[in-house]
Amino acid sequence: MDGTRMKKEEDGEKTKTDEEVVQLRREIGLLPAVSFIIGTVVGSGIFIAPKGVLVNSGSVGLSLLVWALCGVLSLCGALCYAELGTSFTKSGGHYTYLLETLGPLPAFLRLWVEFLFIRPAVASYVSLAFGRYVVEPFFAPCPAPMPLIKLVSLLGVTFVVAVNCWSVTMAARTQVTLTFIKMFALVLIIIPGVIALAKGKTENFQNGFEVDSLTLDMLPLAFYNGLYAYGGWFYLNFVTEEVINPNRTIPLAISFSMVTVTIVYVLVNVAYYTMMTPAELLLSEAVAVTFANRALQGLSSVIPILVALSCLGALNGGFFGSPRMLFVGAREGHWPPIFSMIHVRRKTPLPAVLLLYPLVVLMLTTGEIYQLINFVSFARWFFIALATMGMLIHRYRFPLHPRPFKVPLVIAVTFTVVCFFIVGLSLYSDPWNTGKSCVLTLTGVPVYYMTVYRFRLPRRLRQIFNYCSKQLQILLEVAQQEVQTY
Repeated sequence: MDGTRMKKEEDGEKTKTDEEVVQLRREIGLLPAVSFIIGTVVGSGIFIAPKGVLVNSGSVGLSLLVWALCGVLSLCGALCYAELGTSFTKSGGHYTYLLETLGPLPAFLRLWVEFLFIRPAVASYVSLAFGRYVVEPFFAPCPAPMPLIKLVSLLGVTFVVAVNCWSVTMAARTQVTLTFIKMFALVLIIIPGVIALAKGKTENFQNGFEVDSLTLDMLPLAFYNGLYAYGGWFYLNFVTEEVINPNRTIPLAISFSMVTVTIVYVLVNVAYYTMMTPAELLLSEAVAVTFANRALQGLSSVIPILVALSCLGALNGGFFGSPRMLFVGAREGHWPPIFSMIHVRRKTPLPAVLLLYPLVVLMLTTGEIYQLINFVSFARWFFIALATMGMLIHRYRFPLHPRPFKVPLVIAVTFTVVCFFIVGLSLYSDPWNTGKSCVLTLTGVPVYYMTVYRFRLPRRLRQIFNYCSKQLQILLEVAQQEVQTY
Protein backbone atom coordinates (compact mmCIF):
# COMPACT_ATOMS: atom_id res chain seq x y z
CA MET A 1 0.00 0.00 0.00
CA ASP A 2 2.75 2.43 0.99
CA GLY A 3 4.57 1.71 -2.28
CA THR A 4 1.40 2.35 -4.31
CA ARG A 5 0.68 5.60 -2.45
CA MET A 6 4.26 6.80 -2.97
CA LYS A 7 4.00 6.02 -6.71
CA LYS A 8 0.72 8.01 -6.97
CA GLU A 9 2.31 10.95 -5.16
CA GLU A 10 5.29 10.83 -7.53
CA ASP A 11 2.92 10.75 -10.55
CA GLY A 12 0.97 13.70 -9.12
CA GLU A 13 4.18 15.66 -8.64
CA LYS A 14 5.22 14.83 -12.20
CA THR A 15 1.86 16.02 -13.60
CA LYS A 16 2.07 19.20 -11.60
CA THR A 17 5.59 19.83 -12.87
CA ASP A 18 4.48 19.31 -16.49
CA GLU A 19 1.69 21.86 -16.04
CA GLU A 20 3.94 24.40 -14.41
CA VAL A 21 6.87 24.12 -16.83
CA VAL A 22 7.50 27.38 -18.74
CA GLN A 23 7.01 26.73 -22.47
CA LEU A 24 4.79 27.53 -25.43
CA ARG A 25 2.37 24.60 -25.64
CA ARG A 26 1.00 22.79 -28.70
CA GLU A 27 -2.66 23.89 -28.52
CA ILE A 28 -3.51 24.71 -32.17
CA GLY A 29 -5.40 21.92 -33.93
CA LEU A 30 -6.75 21.85 -37.50
CA LEU A 31 -9.85 24.02 -36.92
CA PRO A 32 -7.97 26.77 -35.04
CA ALA A 33 -5.22 26.60 -37.72
CA VAL A 34 -7.75 27.06 -40.56
CA SER A 35 -9.47 29.82 -38.58
CA PHE A 36 -6.12 31.44 -37.89
CA ILE A 37 -5.22 31.63 -41.61
CA ILE A 38 -8.69 32.62 -42.91
CA GLY A 39 -9.21 34.99 -39.99
CA THR A 40 -5.92 36.76 -40.66
CA VAL A 41 -6.27 36.87 -44.46
CA VAL A 42 -9.88 38.10 -44.47
CA GLY A 43 -9.62 41.48 -42.77
CA SER A 44 -10.20 44.93 -44.15
CA GLY A 45 -8.62 44.06 -47.52
CA ILE A 46 -11.65 42.60 -49.29
CA PHE A 47 -13.72 45.62 -48.20
CA ILE A 48 -11.10 48.20 -49.27
CA ALA A 49 -8.85 46.70 -51.98
CA PRO A 50 -11.50 46.23 -54.77
CA LYS A 51 -11.24 49.95 -55.45
CA GLY A 52 -7.44 49.83 -55.81
CA VAL A 53 -7.54 46.71 -58.01
CA LEU A 54 -10.14 48.25 -60.34
CA VAL A 55 -8.48 51.65 -60.72
CA ASN A 56 -5.11 50.06 -61.55
CA SER A 57 -6.40 47.27 -63.80
CA GLY A 58 -8.77 49.51 -65.75
CA SER A 59 -11.73 47.15 -66.33
CA VAL A 60 -14.15 44.80 -64.58
CA GLY A 61 -12.94 41.67 -66.37
CA LEU A 62 -9.25 42.38 -65.76
CA SER A 63 -9.89 43.21 -62.10
CA LEU A 64 -11.63 39.83 -61.59
CA LEU A 65 -8.71 38.14 -63.37
CA VAL A 66 -6.28 39.95 -61.05
CA TRP A 67 -8.27 38.73 -58.01
CA ALA A 68 -8.16 35.14 -59.27
CA LEU A 69 -4.45 35.30 -60.17
CA CYS A 70 -3.60 36.85 -56.78
CA GLY A 71 -5.40 33.92 -55.14
CA VAL A 72 -3.51 31.36 -57.25
CA LEU A 73 -0.20 33.14 -56.56
CA SER A 74 -0.94 33.25 -52.82
CA LEU A 75 -1.85 29.53 -52.87
CA CYS A 76 1.47 28.72 -54.59
CA GLY A 77 3.33 30.76 -51.98
CA ALA A 78 1.37 29.12 -49.18
CA LEU A 79 2.28 25.64 -50.51
CA CYS A 80 5.97 26.67 -50.58
CA TYR A 81 5.62 27.79 -46.97
CA ALA A 82 3.92 24.47 -46.13
CA GLU A 83 7.14 22.75 -47.28
CA LEU A 84 9.27 25.21 -45.30
CA GLY A 85 7.08 24.82 -42.21
CA THR A 86 7.38 21.01 -42.25
CA SER A 87 11.10 21.04 -43.15
CA PHE A 88 12.10 23.48 -40.37
CA THR A 89 10.13 22.85 -37.18
CA LYS A 90 10.90 26.16 -35.48
CA SER A 91 8.36 28.97 -35.24
CA GLY A 92 9.23 32.36 -36.71
CA GLY A 93 8.07 32.09 -40.34
CA HIS A 94 10.10 34.23 -42.77
CA TYR A 95 12.84 34.87 -40.22
CA THR A 96 13.49 31.17 -39.51
CA TYR A 97 13.48 30.14 -43.17
CA LEU A 98 15.88 32.91 -44.21
CA LEU A 99 18.13 32.04 -41.26
CA GLU A 100 18.21 28.34 -42.17
CA THR A 101 18.68 28.80 -45.94
CA LEU A 102 20.41 32.15 -46.66
CA GLY A 103 22.06 33.06 -43.35
CA PRO A 104 21.70 35.46 -40.41
CA LEU A 105 21.89 38.89 -42.12
CA PRO A 106 18.85 38.46 -44.45
CA ALA A 107 16.96 36.90 -41.52
CA PHE A 108 17.73 39.84 -39.23
CA LEU A 109 16.76 42.38 -41.91
CA ARG A 110 13.37 40.62 -42.27
CA LEU A 111 12.95 40.81 -38.49
CA TRP A 112 13.96 44.48 -38.55
CA VAL A 113 11.51 45.62 -41.25
CA GLU A 114 8.70 43.54 -39.72
CA PHE A 115 8.86 45.47 -36.45
CA LEU A 116 10.09 48.79 -37.78
CA PHE A 117 7.22 49.40 -40.18
CA ILE A 118 5.47 46.35 -41.74
CA ARG A 119 3.56 45.06 -38.72
CA PRO A 120 2.85 48.47 -37.09
CA ALA A 121 1.70 49.89 -40.45
CA VAL A 122 -0.58 46.94 -41.27
CA ALA A 123 -1.97 46.79 -37.71
CA SER A 124 -2.61 50.56 -37.72
CA TYR A 125 -4.30 50.36 -41.12
CA VAL A 126 -6.58 47.48 -40.05
CA SER A 127 -7.39 49.06 -36.67
CA LEU A 128 -8.31 52.34 -38.38
CA ALA A 129 -10.66 50.41 -40.67
CA PHE A 130 -12.16 48.83 -37.52
CA GLY A 131 -12.63 52.25 -35.90
CA ARG A 132 -14.13 53.74 -39.06
CA TYR A 133 -16.73 50.98 -39.49
CA VAL A 134 -17.70 51.16 -35.79
CA VAL A 135 -18.06 54.96 -35.63
CA GLU A 136 -19.33 56.06 -39.05
CA PRO A 137 -22.85 54.50 -38.84
CA PHE A 138 -23.58 56.78 -35.85
CA PHE A 139 -22.69 59.92 -37.83
CA ALA A 140 -24.07 59.03 -41.29
CA PRO A 141 -24.51 60.80 -43.64
CA CYS A 142 -21.99 63.23 -42.10
CA PRO A 143 -18.29 62.28 -41.85
CA ALA A 144 -17.23 60.90 -38.48
CA PRO A 145 -14.68 62.89 -36.43
CA MET A 146 -11.18 61.47 -36.93
CA PRO A 147 -10.14 61.74 -33.24
CA LEU A 148 -13.08 59.49 -32.28
CA ILE A 149 -12.19 56.97 -35.01
CA LYS A 150 -8.62 56.86 -33.70
CA LEU A 151 -9.82 56.43 -30.11
CA VAL A 152 -12.03 53.45 -31.05
CA SER A 153 -9.15 52.02 -33.13
CA LEU A 154 -6.91 52.30 -30.08
CA LEU A 155 -9.49 50.48 -27.94
CA GLY A 156 -9.62 47.67 -30.52
CA VAL A 157 -5.81 47.31 -30.51
CA THR A 158 -5.77 47.35 -26.69
CA PHE A 159 -8.39 44.59 -26.52
CA VAL A 160 -6.44 42.37 -28.95
CA VAL A 161 -3.15 42.92 -27.08
CA ALA A 162 -4.82 42.09 -23.76
CA VAL A 163 -6.27 38.83 -25.13
CA ASN A 164 -2.90 37.74 -26.57
CA CYS A 165 -1.10 38.58 -23.33
CA TRP A 166 -3.67 36.75 -21.21
CA SER A 167 -3.95 33.33 -22.88
CA VAL A 168 -2.97 31.48 -26.07
CA THR A 169 -6.18 29.42 -25.81
CA MET A 170 -8.35 32.54 -25.45
CA ALA A 171 -6.65 34.17 -28.45
CA ALA A 172 -7.23 31.00 -30.53
CA ARG A 173 -10.91 30.79 -29.50
CA THR A 174 -11.39 34.49 -30.26
CA GLN A 175 -9.92 33.87 -33.71
CA VAL A 176 -12.26 30.92 -34.41
CA THR A 177 -15.32 32.95 -33.35
CA LEU A 178 -14.38 36.03 -35.39
CA THR A 179 -13.59 33.87 -38.44
CA PHE A 180 -17.08 32.37 -38.46
CA ILE A 181 -18.55 35.89 -38.13
CA LYS A 182 -16.52 37.29 -41.04
CA MET A 183 -17.33 34.32 -43.31
CA PHE A 184 -21.01 34.93 -42.52
CA ALA A 185 -20.53 38.58 -43.58
CA LEU A 186 -19.00 37.54 -46.91
CA VAL A 187 -21.74 34.96 -47.59
CA LEU A 188 -24.27 37.69 -46.82
CA ILE A 189 -22.71 39.75 -49.63
CA ILE A 190 -22.33 36.85 -52.08
CA ILE A 191 -25.92 35.46 -51.95
CA PRO A 192 -27.86 38.56 -53.17
CA GLY A 193 -25.19 39.22 -55.80
CA VAL A 194 -25.41 35.68 -57.19
CA ILE A 195 -29.24 35.80 -57.12
CA ALA A 196 -29.25 39.10 -59.06
CA LEU A 197 -26.73 37.66 -61.55
CA ALA A 198 -28.89 34.56 -62.05
CA LYS A 199 -31.85 36.84 -62.81
CA GLY A 200 -29.88 38.38 -65.68
CA LYS A 201 -28.41 41.52 -64.10
CA THR A 202 -25.20 41.39 -66.18
CA GLU A 203 -24.98 44.89 -67.69
CA ASN A 204 -21.89 45.82 -65.63
CA PHE A 205 -20.02 42.86 -67.13
CA GLN A 206 -20.60 43.94 -70.74
CA ASN A 207 -17.30 44.83 -72.45
CA GLY A 208 -15.54 43.68 -69.28
CA PHE A 209 -12.10 43.41 -70.85
CA GLU A 210 -11.57 46.92 -72.18
CA VAL A 211 -7.81 47.44 -72.06
CA ASP A 212 -7.63 51.02 -73.35
CA SER A 213 -6.91 52.43 -69.88
CA LEU A 214 -4.47 49.67 -68.87
CA THR A 215 -0.79 50.62 -68.67
CA LEU A 216 2.11 48.35 -67.78
CA ASP A 217 3.26 50.53 -64.89
CA MET A 218 -0.18 50.34 -63.21
CA LEU A 219 -0.49 46.53 -63.34
CA PRO A 220 1.88 45.71 -60.44
CA LEU A 221 -0.03 48.22 -58.29
CA ALA A 222 -3.25 46.32 -59.08
CA PHE A 223 -1.52 43.09 -58.00
CA TYR A 224 -0.19 44.76 -54.84
CA ASN A 225 -3.73 45.78 -53.86
CA GLY A 226 -5.02 42.27 -54.51
CA LEU A 227 -2.11 40.58 -52.77
CA TYR A 228 -2.58 42.89 -49.78
CA ALA A 229 -6.12 41.50 -49.42
CA TYR A 230 -4.70 37.94 -49.52
CA GLY A 231 -1.85 38.78 -47.13
CA GLY A 232 -1.67 36.58 -44.06
CA TRP A 233 -1.42 33.08 -45.57
CA PHE A 234 2.05 32.77 -43.98
CA TYR A 235 1.04 33.50 -40.37
CA LEU A 236 0.52 29.88 -39.33
CA ASN A 237 4.24 29.35 -40.00
CA PHE A 238 4.98 31.89 -37.26
CA VAL A 239 3.56 29.50 -34.64
CA THR A 240 4.81 26.09 -35.88
CA GLU A 241 5.95 25.07 -32.39
CA GLU A 242 2.39 25.53 -31.09
CA VAL A 243 0.65 23.50 -33.82
CA ILE A 244 -0.51 19.95 -33.02
CA ASN A 245 0.99 17.49 -35.54
CA PRO A 246 2.39 20.24 -37.81
CA ASN A 247 3.43 17.84 -40.62
CA ARG A 248 -0.25 17.11 -41.26
CA THR A 249 -1.96 20.23 -39.94
CA ILE A 250 0.09 22.91 -41.76
CA PRO A 251 -0.32 21.61 -45.36
CA LEU A 252 -4.01 20.76 -44.82
CA ALA A 253 -4.85 24.09 -43.17
CA ILE A 254 -2.97 26.14 -45.77
CA SER A 255 -4.46 24.34 -48.80
CA PHE A 256 -8.07 24.40 -47.55
CA SER A 257 -7.86 28.01 -46.33
CA MET A 258 -6.39 29.53 -49.50
CA VAL A 259 -8.71 27.68 -51.90
CA THR A 260 -11.69 28.81 -49.78
CA VAL A 261 -10.52 32.44 -49.59
CA THR A 262 -9.81 32.64 -53.35
CA ILE A 263 -13.28 31.34 -54.29
CA VAL A 264 -14.97 33.63 -51.75
CA TYR A 265 -13.00 36.73 -52.83
CA VAL A 266 -13.82 36.27 -56.52
CA LEU A 267 -17.52 35.70 -55.72
CA VAL A 268 -17.60 38.79 -53.47
CA ASN A 269 -16.18 40.93 -56.29
CA VAL A 270 -18.68 39.46 -58.75
CA ALA A 271 -21.43 40.43 -56.28
CA TYR A 272 -20.04 43.98 -56.00
CA TYR A 273 -20.01 44.43 -59.80
CA THR A 274 -23.51 42.94 -60.12
CA MET A 275 -25.02 45.63 -57.89
CA MET A 276 -22.64 48.56 -58.64
CA THR A 277 -21.18 50.05 -61.79
CA PRO A 278 -17.38 50.45 -61.89
CA ALA A 279 -17.80 54.22 -61.54
CA GLU A 280 -19.96 53.80 -58.42
CA LEU A 281 -17.45 51.38 -56.89
CA LEU A 282 -14.62 53.86 -57.47
CA LEU A 283 -16.61 56.66 -55.82
CA SER A 284 -17.46 54.57 -52.75
CA GLU A 285 -15.39 55.09 -49.60
CA ALA A 286 -16.78 51.86 -48.06
CA VAL A 287 -17.66 49.35 -50.80
CA ALA A 288 -19.37 46.85 -48.47
CA VAL A 289 -21.65 49.55 -46.99
CA THR A 290 -22.59 50.88 -50.44
CA PHE A 291 -23.38 47.31 -51.51
CA ALA A 292 -25.51 46.71 -48.39
CA ASN A 293 -27.51 49.89 -49.01
CA ARG A 294 -28.30 48.56 -52.51
CA ALA A 295 -28.86 44.86 -51.94
CA LEU A 296 -29.57 44.42 -48.22
CA GLN A 297 -31.70 47.37 -47.14
CA GLY A 298 -33.05 45.49 -44.12
CA LEU A 299 -29.56 44.44 -43.00
CA SER A 300 -27.57 47.49 -44.09
CA SER A 301 -26.96 48.53 -40.47
CA VAL A 302 -25.51 45.08 -39.64
CA ILE A 303 -22.82 45.07 -42.36
CA PRO A 304 -20.59 47.76 -40.74
CA ILE A 305 -20.61 45.76 -37.48
CA LEU A 306 -19.66 42.54 -39.29
CA VAL A 307 -16.88 44.33 -41.22
CA ALA A 308 -15.56 45.82 -37.96
CA LEU A 309 -15.45 42.35 -36.37
CA SER A 310 -13.69 41.07 -39.50
CA CYS A 311 -11.00 43.74 -39.04
CA LEU A 312 -10.72 42.78 -35.36
CA GLY A 313 -10.10 39.15 -36.37
CA ALA A 314 -7.31 40.16 -38.76
CA LEU A 315 -5.80 42.32 -36.02
CA ASN A 316 -5.93 39.41 -33.55
CA GLY A 317 -4.24 37.07 -36.04
CA GLY A 318 -1.44 39.58 -36.65
CA PHE A 319 -0.79 40.10 -32.94
CA PHE A 320 -0.88 36.33 -32.39
CA GLY A 321 1.62 35.50 -35.15
CA SER A 322 4.12 38.34 -35.54
CA PRO A 323 5.44 38.38 -31.93
CA ARG A 324 6.52 34.74 -32.43
CA MET A 325 8.98 35.95 -35.08
CA LEU A 326 10.48 38.37 -32.57
CA PHE A 327 10.42 35.64 -29.90
CA VAL A 328 12.44 33.26 -32.12
CA GLY A 329 14.79 36.07 -33.23
CA ALA A 330 15.60 36.84 -29.59
CA ARG A 331 16.07 33.13 -28.88
CA GLU A 332 18.62 32.98 -31.73
CA GLY A 333 20.53 35.97 -30.30
CA HIS A 334 19.36 38.52 -32.90
CA TRP A 335 17.26 40.55 -30.46
CA PRO A 336 17.53 41.31 -26.72
CA PRO A 337 16.98 38.08 -24.69
CA ILE A 338 14.01 39.55 -22.77
CA PHE A 339 11.87 39.09 -25.90
CA SER A 340 12.49 35.31 -25.92
CA MET A 341 10.87 34.96 -22.49
CA ILE A 342 7.42 33.67 -21.54
CA HIS A 343 5.07 34.67 -18.73
CA VAL A 344 5.54 32.11 -15.97
CA ARG A 345 1.78 31.63 -15.38
CA ARG A 346 0.07 32.67 -18.61
CA LYS A 347 2.56 30.84 -20.89
CA THR A 348 2.38 33.66 -23.46
CA PRO A 349 5.32 35.52 -25.09
CA LEU A 350 4.39 38.65 -23.16
CA PRO A 351 7.39 40.95 -23.92
CA ALA A 352 7.23 40.25 -27.68
CA VAL A 353 3.48 41.04 -27.78
CA LEU A 354 3.88 44.18 -25.68
CA LEU A 355 6.65 45.60 -27.89
CA LEU A 356 4.26 45.93 -30.82
CA TYR A 357 1.69 47.88 -28.82
CA PRO A 358 3.51 51.25 -28.44
CA LEU A 359 4.70 51.09 -32.08
CA VAL A 360 1.11 50.67 -33.34
CA VAL A 361 -0.17 53.38 -30.97
CA LEU A 362 2.55 55.77 -32.16
CA MET A 363 1.68 55.16 -35.79
CA LEU A 364 -2.04 55.56 -35.10
CA THR A 365 -1.60 58.90 -33.37
CA THR A 366 0.86 60.38 -35.88
CA GLY A 367 -1.35 59.57 -38.85
CA GLU A 368 1.49 58.46 -41.14
CA ILE A 369 -0.13 55.10 -41.93
CA TYR A 370 -1.11 55.68 -45.54
CA GLN A 371 2.39 56.83 -46.53
CA LEU A 372 3.85 53.66 -44.99
CA ILE A 373 1.30 51.20 -46.36
CA ASN A 374 2.30 52.11 -49.93
CA PHE A 375 5.76 50.66 -49.56
CA VAL A 376 5.07 47.91 -47.04
CA SER A 377 4.28 45.52 -49.91
CA PHE A 378 7.72 45.87 -51.51
CA ALA A 379 9.64 44.72 -48.41
CA ARG A 380 7.12 41.98 -47.63
CA TRP A 381 7.18 40.41 -51.11
CA PHE A 382 10.92 40.85 -51.60
CA PHE A 383 11.66 38.80 -48.49
CA ILE A 384 9.00 36.19 -49.36
CA ALA A 385 10.74 35.77 -52.73
CA LEU A 386 14.09 35.44 -50.92
CA ALA A 387 12.62 32.78 -48.59
CA THR A 388 11.30 30.61 -51.45
CA MET A 389 14.58 31.10 -53.37
CA GLY A 390 16.37 29.96 -50.20
CA MET A 391 14.11 26.89 -50.12
CA LEU A 392 15.19 25.99 -53.68
CA ILE A 393 18.87 26.52 -52.80
CA HIS A 394 18.47 24.38 -49.65
CA ARG A 395 16.84 21.62 -51.72
CA TYR A 396 19.85 21.61 -54.04
CA ARG A 397 22.48 21.75 -51.27
CA PHE A 398 20.79 19.26 -48.89
CA PRO A 399 18.77 16.79 -50.99
CA LEU A 400 18.57 14.29 -48.11
CA HIS A 401 17.06 16.77 -45.60
CA PRO A 402 13.67 15.36 -44.43
CA ARG A 403 10.76 17.15 -46.11
CA PRO A 404 7.42 15.65 -44.96
CA PHE A 405 5.61 17.86 -47.50
CA LYS A 406 7.28 18.72 -50.80
CA VAL A 407 5.80 21.26 -53.21
CA PRO A 408 6.27 20.53 -56.96
CA LEU A 409 9.40 22.23 -58.29
CA VAL A 410 7.51 24.06 -61.05
CA ILE A 411 5.23 25.76 -58.49
CA ALA A 412 8.17 26.85 -56.31
CA VAL A 413 10.16 28.21 -59.28
CA THR A 414 7.14 29.97 -60.84
CA PHE A 415 6.17 31.61 -57.54
CA THR A 416 9.73 32.83 -56.88
CA VAL A 417 10.14 34.24 -60.41
CA VAL A 418 6.74 35.99 -60.33
CA CYS A 419 7.50 37.53 -56.92
CA PHE A 420 10.84 38.91 -58.09
CA PHE A 421 9.15 40.15 -61.29
CA ILE A 422 6.43 42.02 -59.36
CA VAL A 423 9.02 43.49 -56.97
CA GLY A 424 11.26 44.53 -59.88
CA LEU A 425 8.35 46.05 -61.79
CA SER A 426 7.38 48.08 -58.72
CA LEU A 427 10.82 49.74 -58.89
CA TYR A 428 9.69 51.05 -62.27
CA SER A 429 6.09 51.80 -61.26
CA ASP A 430 6.72 53.56 -57.95
CA PRO A 431 10.47 54.25 -57.55
CA TRP A 432 10.00 56.79 -54.73
CA ASN A 433 8.16 54.56 -52.25
CA THR A 434 10.16 51.50 -53.29
CA GLY A 435 13.41 53.42 -52.77
CA LYS A 436 12.31 54.51 -49.30
CA SER A 437 11.47 50.90 -48.49
CA CYS A 438 14.98 49.79 -49.57
CA VAL A 439 16.62 52.50 -47.44
CA LEU A 440 14.54 51.58 -44.35
CA THR A 441 15.46 47.93 -44.84
CA LEU A 442 19.17 48.72 -45.12
CA THR A 443 19.10 50.73 -41.86
CA GLY A 444 19.00 47.31 -40.21
CA VAL A 445 22.55 46.46 -41.33
CA PRO A 446 24.38 48.57 -38.67
CA VAL A 447 21.78 47.49 -36.07
CA TYR A 448 22.53 43.86 -36.96
CA TYR A 449 26.23 44.28 -36.17
CA MET A 450 25.45 46.16 -32.94
CA THR A 451 23.00 43.44 -31.84
CA VAL A 452 24.84 40.29 -32.86
CA TYR A 453 28.24 41.59 -31.85
CA ARG A 454 27.06 43.39 -28.72
CA PHE A 455 29.88 41.73 -26.74
CA ARG A 456 32.16 44.28 -28.45
CA LEU A 457 30.25 47.20 -26.93
CA PRO A 458 31.82 49.04 -23.93
CA ARG A 459 31.51 47.07 -20.71
CA ARG A 460 29.59 49.86 -18.94
CA LEU A 461 26.90 49.86 -21.64
CA ARG A 462 26.54 46.07 -21.41
CA GLN A 463 26.16 46.28 -17.61
CA ILE A 464 23.39 48.90 -17.93
CA PHE A 465 21.65 46.80 -20.59
CA ASN A 466 21.83 43.62 -18.46
CA TYR A 467 20.54 45.46 -15.35
CA CYS A 468 17.57 46.89 -17.27
CA SER A 469 16.79 43.47 -18.75
CA LYS A 470 16.81 41.83 -15.31
CA GLN A 471 14.49 44.49 -13.80
CA LEU A 472 12.13 44.20 -16.77
CA GLN A 473 12.09 40.42 -16.42
CA ILE A 474 11.09 40.72 -12.73
CA LEU A 475 8.44 43.34 -13.51
CA LEU A 476 6.81 41.29 -16.30
CA GLU A 477 7.19 37.95 -14.45
CA VAL A 478 8.77 36.22 -17.44
CA ALA A 479 11.41 33.50 -17.84
CA GLN A 480 13.17 31.56 -20.59
CA GLN A 481 11.57 28.38 -21.94
CA GLU A 482 12.51 25.42 -19.76
CA VAL A 483 12.15 22.80 -22.51
CA GLN A 484 12.99 22.79 -26.21
CA THR A 485 9.81 22.94 -28.34
CA TYR A 486 11.32 22.26 -31.76
